[in-house]
Amino acid sequence: MKTIFPHNFYCCISTILHSMVFVLLLLVSVKANGDTMDDKYRRNSVYSMLISHIEQEDFCTLIQGQFMNIPVSDKFNDHNLAVRVISVEGKKEVTEQTVTDFVNRNNIASHMVAKWFNRDQNTGQCDMTLIKNRGLYNASEFDREIAAHSMRGNALLEDAGEDLIGNTYLIVNDIRYIDKNKVAKKIGSIFTIVTMVAAAAAGAKLGDDYAKNMMSLFDALKGFSVRINSYLYQLEWNDNLANTFYSQCYSDVPSESKKDAFLKYSKDYKLKFLGSVTSKGSTTSYAGIKKRQPWLMVRKAMERAIDENVVDLQKMIPAFRAKIPISAIGTFVKAPIGKKEGVEAGKKYEVLEARLNNGKMTYKRVGVVKPNPMMIWDNRFMASEENSPGSSLGATSFIIVSGSNFMPGMLLREM
Repeated sequence: MKTIFPHNFYCCISTILHSMVFVLLLLVSVKANGDTMDDKYRRNSVYSMLISHIEQEDFCTLIQGQFMNIPVSDKFNDHNLAVRVISVEGKKEVTEQTVTDFVNRNNIASHMVAKWFNRDQNTGQCDMTLIKNRGLYNASEFDREIAAHSMRGNALLEDAGEDLIGNTYLIVNDIRYIDKNKVAKKIGSIFTIVTMVAAAAAGAKLGDDYAKNMMSLFDALKGFSVRINSYLYQLEWNDNLANTFYSQCYSDVPSESKKDAFLKYSKDYKLKFLGSVTSKGSTTSYAGIKKRQPWLMVRKAMERAIDENVVDLQKMIPAFRAKIPISAIGTFVKAPIGKKEGVEAGKKYEVLEARLNNGKMTYKRVGVVKPNPMMIWDNRFMASEENSPGSSLGATSFIIVSGSNFMPGMLLREM
């Protein structure tokens, strides 16, 4: 049954001309040589947060700083908000309930919804720019269909809700360093660490003592490792929430009544807990780390452990699995995915063709491929610096198991 959105939402943008159009959904733009492609396809959206343990003072600030440098994987849309760090005092045990209570108490879900509509918290003004961009809709045609209050316009909003807003996730990473070599005792106070890092970043020349301290820090961090508990949540979005938002809260001009309505209904937005995983806590190789940048050992250990957890969460939660576009077809099927995303010999991936049906996007399986064990791309953080085999490939090559007539722009998803 189609959801008919209230007329007053469409009146907000009724100045746009009414016309019948076909919505062009650009899944991929292939360059003339067929070897490379523009990175255009629908991704899940992710907001990533850190739980910082203040009692681990020797590394608390360093971990926070390096975490903020870790980008959201390019296989997801970056849906990060301004608040990225949750500070925990004392040696309090962090559990799923602890995290969920924080998420609910701070109305994280409503802030994630607000970002989708670029909502100005001071005026209540919203727009559809982010939805149009991430949904790859033709912007002017999208606006015309919505303004026309047509069946196709309704389908577009339902599609945006189901395939975009409803596929928005929060990952909360509880990070603790494992002090196997009593690192803290070797490098002294957090003041010393922060001072050295800041000075190095500024290019300061601090003499022999500084060089000795940096060498000491480098040696100490060889034993650095982290254990990360990652908690995954999904933003809930349904027809009732959409109807209420569009009719009561959406306005493309400043509106006190719409601003107040959003605050009134903010408690209705929820994040559903999906599951959690724990990294192995193994020591990361310091290969590729330069002695003048020892803090990169902290980022390397964290980024690889987070990637490991994301892969494990995708195994648990099929909807969270990323869809990756095929970049080239030849002897092998190539796609820009690798060890960072958990590609390994023996795994299989379905090939999906995206289809537009009455304004809504669906995905049909047209074949199956598996990685060529000798041609798996190592795209993990700093793989090139440590000269890891496969780090220069740029893509993983896949062997066709079933199906044919694959084309660049079709999508791979792990089975």
